Amino acid sequence: MEIEILNAQSSKPVVTLTGLSVNTTVKDLKKQIYEKKRSLYPERQALRLESKGKTLGDGETLQNLGLKDRSKLYVKDLGPQIGWKTVFLAEYAGPLFVYLWIYQRPWLFYGDGASSVPTPAVVHIAAACWALHYLKRLLETIFVHRFSHSTMPLRNLFKNCSYYWGFTAYVAYHVNHPLYTAPCCLQVYGALAAFIICELGNLSIHIALRNLRPPGTTVRKIPIATSNPLTQLFNFVSCPNYTYEFGSWFAFTVMTQCLPAGLFALAGLYQMAVWALGKHKAYKKEFPTYPRGRKAILPFIL
Repeated sequence: MEIEILNAQSSKPVVTLTGLSVNTTVKDLKKQIYEKKRSLYPERQALRLESKGKTLGDGETLQNLGLKDRSKLYVKDLGPQIGWKTVFLAEYAGPLFVYLWIYQRPWLFYGDGASSVPTPAVVHIAAACWALHYLKRLLETIFVHRFSHSTMPLRNLFKNCSYYWGFTAYVAYHVNHPLYTAPCCLQVYGALAAFIICELGNLSIHIALRNLRPPGTTVRKIPIATSNPLTQLFNFVSCPNYTYEFGSWFAFTVMTQCLPAGLFALAGLYQMAVWALGKHKAYKKEFPTYPRGRKAILPFIL
């Protein structure tokens, strides 16, 4: 069997693959394209039935796709790629070190003598919470998360790091400022308790999602609550990990009474809502029996 590969942008011929069988997979096609076009390594390719169609999964076969001899496929160059895990480690390690550096009140930010000004207890608590959150994220990236895709566009490394590192410096500068005024103890410790619960809830959801996907597969199942009470949020939203994530930063904002922290929480909520709505829509489309009462990220609201 012979398949012609066309450029998805220009519809110009890229390569012609021969000696294929009905059981040849999309993954096999990508490898053969790479053998003839060394700049298009497999992770950089997106194969489609139409120039602007849906990207085909690696496990699809020519028979399943209804392709015959001399059929055409389109390839889109996704650009330089980088591993998901590498991006996550970089974007999470930065906030950990940036915050703890500014926490020391370096002269570069606050001038000489700033470190000798008395520091409220909430400033130390906030630094511990920030460090705990990103240390947890780093450990989850290494030991918990299973990625359905091995790579992402290289540009995402710079975009994601700019977002996380920049917001970290913005928040840390204000919380650790010598002129920072701490809220009352009841507000601090009440919000701290909420922060810890949300962090544990976020971890519980990540573990539950990990257990839904067998190692080395891209299997998708309807996520459901487990025996862990913190996973009961699955009964109300499709992406409770995002719900807990926003809860953590909302609690951090209340605890520190810091406007930049609130802006960080709202920016995160907006982006996570976009992701959650997309995943919620995909769940409902893929699973006819998907629970109708669930929302995407905020129970009963969104």
